[in-house]
Amino acid sequence: MTERALRLGTRRSMLAMAQSGQVAEAVTQLTGRPVELVEITTYGDVSREHLAQIGGTGVFVAALREALARDEVDFAVHSLKDLPTTQPDELVLAAVPVREDPRDVLVARDGMTFPELPAGARVGTGSPRRMAQLNAYARDHGMTIETVPIRGNIDTRIGYVHKGELDAVVLAAAGLSRVGRTDEVTDFLSVDTVLPAPGQGALAIECAAHNASLAAALAALDDPCTRVAVTAERSLLAALEAGCSAPVGALADVLSDAQFVKEMRLRGVVGTTDGSTLVQLSTTGPVPETETQAMALGRELAAEMLAKGAAGLMGERAL
Repeated sequence: MTERALRLGTRRSMLAMAQSGQVAEAVTQLTGRPVELVEITTYGDVSREHLAQIGGTGVFVAALREALARDEVDFAVHSLKDLPTTQPDELVLAAVPVREDPRDVLVARDGMTFPELPAGARVGTGSPRRMAQLNAYARDHGMTIETVPIRGNIDTRIGYVHKGELDAVVLAAAGLSRVGRTDEVTDFLSVDTVLPAPGQGALAIECAAHNASLAAALAALDDPCTRVAVTAERSLLAALEAGCSAPVGALADVLSDAQFVKEMRLRGVVGTTDGSTLVQLSTTGPVPETETQAMALGRELAAEMLAKGAAGLMGERAL
């Protein structure tokens, strides 16, 4: 008798379906079991409000987690940057696969890069984090831009540029890569210009804690280097008491020479959305060998940022 198909809970967006489909294939290869996608609509998908207004944290995740708790699905795939920083006891983060490109990208009219945008260019993004850093960069480089809050899927956002309503939009490189639309990128934004959201480019595969055999099977998809990096980034976010709608950027990357990995650098930024004030710091230390060490790295940098005035820049606090 063949084992029943594993049920993978996913959001319905094109991007969520694409990344869940890729995970489903990997799980089938690992376990020999078929995987069926179970589409679940989340509050973040149906609300037309801006993310900052609906609280940001967990709006794309709660319905998937409820389906896991009710045993309607066996496991779920999330974009890690959407995941709240506190992990419920009844669920386990079984795997964080190898991370895609964490950078943000520009899709602009006429193939323009960010520095080539004309004076007064209208740049669309739903992210206070992106707004803060884009506006700060523009101010530092004598540019004038207007950041315009937008919502919607990849098609909708790029459509604003194609229709001439906006000069450019900013999206995550990983999302465009997963749906095969990297050719529409006109500029990959350096992390020195815009630090990504904590966990950006990484996926989270979650299942019920009591399903130990499935958790063990899924763990084969885990990439330890990605996991310690995103753990450090999310620890920074948690210590700043920020939700995923807060203007916080963070990136942990490994510094290596030709022979071996030497250290991990963690960079963090928080700022006002107009870019007038940014607190941007980094710390470097040994590559964490455990999640506890990675969390300590994040907390350490957060403490330094708070001492430099980061708390006053957070805007909305997560509930």
